[in-house]
Amino acid sequence: MRKVLPLVLAAFLVPSFAFAQQSFSIEQVLSYVFPYELVSAKKADRIAWIEFERGMRNVCTAAAPAFRRVCLTSFKEDDGTDLTSLSLSDDGSVAVFVRGHDPNRQEWVANPSHSPDGSEQAIWAVRVLERRPFRIAAGSDPVLSPTGRFVVWVKDGQIHGARVQAPAPGAAPTAETKPLFRTWGTNSNPRFSPDGKKLAFVTDRGDHSFIGVYDIASRKISYLAPSVDRDTSPTWSADGTRIAFIRRPGSNFAQIAAAAQAQQAAQIGRPPGTPPGGAPFIPQTRPQQPREPAGPPAPATGPGFQESKFEDGRTLTFRVADVASGNASKVWQEPLDDESYRTTVRSIDWAGENLVFRAERNNWQHYYSVAVSGAVDAAPVNLTPGEGEAEFVGLSPDGKFLYYSTHIGDIDRRDVWRTPTSGGAATQLTKGEGLETYPAPLASGAKVAVLYADPKQPQTVALVPAEGGKAEIIGAKVPADFPTNAHVVPEQVILTAADGVKVHCQVFVPADLRPGAKRPALLFAHGGPGRQMLLGYHYLFFYHMAYAINEYFASKGYVVISVNYRAGIGYGRDFRMAQNRGAQGSSEYQDIYAAGKYLQERPDVDSARIGVWGLSYGGLVTAMGLSRNSDIFKAGVDIAGVHLWGNSIDTNSTAFKASAISTIDNWTSPVLLIQGDDDRNVAFSQTVGLVQLLRARKVPFELIVYPDEVHDFLVHARWLQAFNAADKFFAEHLK
Repeated sequence: MRKVLPLVLAAFLVPSFAFAQQSFSIEQVLSYVFPYELVSAKKADRIAWIEFERGMRNVCTAAAPAFRRVCLTSFKEDDGTDLTSLSLSDDGSVAVFVRGHDPNRQEWVANPSHSPDGSEQAIWAVRVLERRPFRIAAGSDPVLSPTGRFVVWVKDGQIHGARVQAPAPGAAPTAETKPLFRTWGTNSNPRFSPDGKKLAFVTDRGDHSFIGVYDIASRKISYLAPSVDRDTSPTWSADGTRIAFIRRPGSNFAQIAAAAQAQQAAQIGRPPGTPPGGAPFIPQTRPQQPREPAGPPAPATGPGFQESKFEDGRTLTFRVADVASGNASKVWQEPLDDESYRTTVRSIDWAGENLVFRAERNNWQHYYSVAVSGAVDAAPVNLTPGEGEAEFVGLSPDGKFLYYSTHIGDIDRRDVWRTPTSGGAATQLTKGEGLETYPAPLASGAKVAVLYADPKQPQTVALVPAEGGKAEIIGAKVPADFPTNAHVVPEQVILTAADGVKVHCQVFVPADLRPGAKRPALLFAHGGPGRQMLLGYHYLFFYHMAYAINEYFASKGYVVISVNYRAGIGYGRDFRMAQNRGAQGSSEYQDIYAAGKYLQERPDVDSARIGVWGLSYGGLVTAMGLSRNSDIFKAGVDIAGVHLWGNSIDTNSTAFKASAISTIDNWTSPVLLIQGDDDRNVAFSQTVGLVQLLRARKVPFELIVYPDEVHDFLVHARWLQAFNAADKFFAEHLK
């Protein structure tokens, strides 16, 4: 009895807020292999993708019949060298990709490993049978010819090209390339003909643009139905004899004058309306989702200054040109009573004898098609109908079917569907707790490759039968010590903000939580804000990590809530374009406040120990929470957040009042600030300026700065350091 009593007393003396025993480490839960940029060949049952494994990025592939995963490259360093822009030749024999991150506004390529020689962004290739990658030339956004013999890219407004062939042994890397051809204007959007012998492109001449065609053998350039209008988005017919494109009216005099003023301002080194010296706080965002198009310029008085339209009052038409003659005819025009087409259609794809495009009508983004030979006033066919959005798509090689990932019927997950591009009933291919995205149909039509994840399975590569069925995982396996069984399945919780807006959240409850116990809690806010967190591992890199870290925090005893606040995607245009969001009034904070109050009212949460964290816009939300409600949020981790909207410190302006610093005198809770100083999405000055304000008010803060690092850190070791620091910070302030 004497031996047992101390143990019993000790059990009663353990505080109810004690953390759960840590069952796994941050290193373990981030040890998965994350695949992205899944692609398929058009004439062979082969797929390829890029893998990120603890900072090492490599190209991998699999082919019929066994679909055994094979890596084509073997880059072994966590040096921050990015891999992007993967494509496969039609026969699947050649893969092309880009090594190196994008340049910043000063044309400086990110160098997060501090190489004294600097970094470059270059186009590489690898033949699947040889597995020996080779550099082609400096450049980005390569477009591979169907045969895999040639690659083109855009540089300085001209289209460059090179043969896909390994350099001779011992030969020096190609330093510079010449344009494939030269033509006046800013040239972009190169598209190979199906036989690879011609190249369509867009040439922007300022107030108008043309569709050009370059014949590679004869080195001749021709233009398709040139006019005073703006022609964009060329797409080839399957037989290579026709090109479809979008036509909008050219600039009116008001737009021409505005462009001239902007050009003049650029010549003296600053944008129009910017005072000398600029301003210290300018949020810089590089969109990863389609942005709302800018509206027309303010109308001026006098003739010729009305909105640019065709003579019949329309602004958007689809044209089809005969490549041989250059003549074009109108095959479809927007309806006059529906402006949603003109404001949301950005590109078209030729599919069978139809043109497929995405438009946002009736609150949701869907894919539509019009027949090439149909009536110009025909109503487009909605290929992806339902209450929800079609997000990622893939066309079958013959163009007859569209595969798409959607959340129709399961708003906080993703499933893959298939639909005929000419119209007809759609078929749901996957369902259940899994999340299937980025469909890549195989050439044979028998299966479609997808990226698959679920609440406990990190994202991987899988195959789904074309008629529907269970996803067969063929991607890399999780490491032996990955804590699969220690994961909890997040719960869907729908809150109502003070103004009545419904807010979807995911709640992670610790597995060992006992009745009556009270735990600390954390609120996670995603970035963007055009994002949506899901009931499982996310399909985007950072949010995949964030899901894993929320699982980790749950294993440490925190109750975690992830909030899909207004201004995010997934719940329709009205939700995404909510009134007074962002710099217009930060209405989205009502959703964060509602989630904070929800945590306080949960019986299993200690209301005095709630923290908040996020990156980018999530950092913005974190700073708002701390400056507006330090009474709720007792600690925060702000990674690369925006703290002042716009470039004005006018305290009476709406943008200033919507910013975190407008209420900084209420900020008392400690904060951990983390950012790289080569951030291309959020100006580093956002953290520089905030620190000065915190110092002046003696608000406790900790700081981690990564020289030469970008917004989403390229070096994996820095993520480990940052998340371990966040773990320690929350433990110190909330335990």
